[in-house]
Amino acid sequence: MSKDIDSYNEFREYCRDFLQREAVPYQAQWEQQGLVDRSFWKKLGEAGLLGMEIDPEYGGQGRKGISHTVILTEELISAGLTAPIIISHNDVLASYINAHGTEQQKKRWLPALCSGEKVAAIATTEPGGGSDSTEIKTTAVRDGEKYVVNGSKAYITNGVNADIVVTAVQTGSGQRGQGLSLLALERGLNGFTRGAALKKLGWHASDTAALYFEDCHVPADNLIGRENMGSYYFMTAMTRERLSISSVAVATAETILKETLEYSKNRIAFGQPIGSLQHNKFTLANLDTEVKIARIYLNDAIDKFNRKKLNVDDAARAKLWTTNLQVKVAEQCMQLHGASGYMSDSSMGKHWVNSRVQKIYGGTSEVLQEVIGKSIGL
Repeated sequence: MSKDIDSYNEFREYCRDFLQREAVPYQAQWEQQGLVDRSFWKKLGEAGLLGMEIDPEYGGQGRKGISHTVILTEELISAGLTAPIIISHNDVLASYINAHGTEQQKKRWLPALCSGEKVAAIATTEPGGGSDSTEIKTTAVRDGEKYVVNGSKAYITNGVNADIVVTAVQTGSGQRGQGLSLLALERGLNGFTRGAALKKLGWHASDTAALYFEDCHVPADNLIGRENMGSYYFMTAMTRERLSISSVAVATAETILKETLEYSKNRIAFGQPIGSLQHNKFTLANLDTEVKIARIYLNDAIDKFNRKKLNVDDAARAKLWTTNLQVKVAEQCMQLHGASGYMSDSSMGKHWVNSRVQKIYGGTSEVLQEVIGKSIGL
């Protein structure tokens, strides 16, 4: 990608053209096989769409802030493509390796991740728990110049394709969450295996798998940041992750609403377009208003993030509000589409089923309400 593409509008067109050419024709195949071809990751890298915020010294584009990454997310959603795998990859690069890795680690991993030669994942969730990272059971015991890792992870995005998995492990004891560390586990390590791609209700081209560690020997040099500081790293990374999920929520709500407005103007019932019926008109008017408010709220959060002013509480508010709205828009617009929207191969049907998980990963809505409640002194 030319570094001369500086305007957001030009960059949006660049992403749109690339995706229409390199992704849209293959999406049905990817959904059927349960993962995106590795060749597409390399095309993303060649196009400069991976690690956009990473310094050119390590293979990135040196973009400032998250705005270009959000535009790519919006264009993925608009084109009906699988967004979570690319978001997860880019978030891992920026929030963990680039933010907390050593110079040697950056030189070792970032160029291959920016080029798409390798794929990244973050592995936190375990079979016995999700949102509560303080209850992680996977252990890493230091033994000389290596850690011996035992345990498992569940529902990991990029679980099949990932070559570098930033993994949350217990390395110490103490109060809840004080003994967590981050280890980068690389493909091919003895004792590191993964299950088959899981069959999800939605996001069918997003490869999701369980990971297993049995006496897995990981070089001590693969420790990211300081030992027992994992909870702090998660806290800082959550701001970005939840903002990324919020960008998916608003972009999806906008896309659904646009498609539904078009459908409502052309679908005739009782002698008139269904959008002209008062109940439907009022429903769409309310949704249009709420989605436009959500866009303003999201853009403000992105601006604050770029200025390093977005805190974890406001990121929680953004994810809570936008994902709840996404599900609401999907549900009410599904009703307006009727039977045609309930087809598994319809755009509306895919948006509807993909939306529901947004209130689960990255911190459930209930966990976010706890975070927000504490922030207001409750």
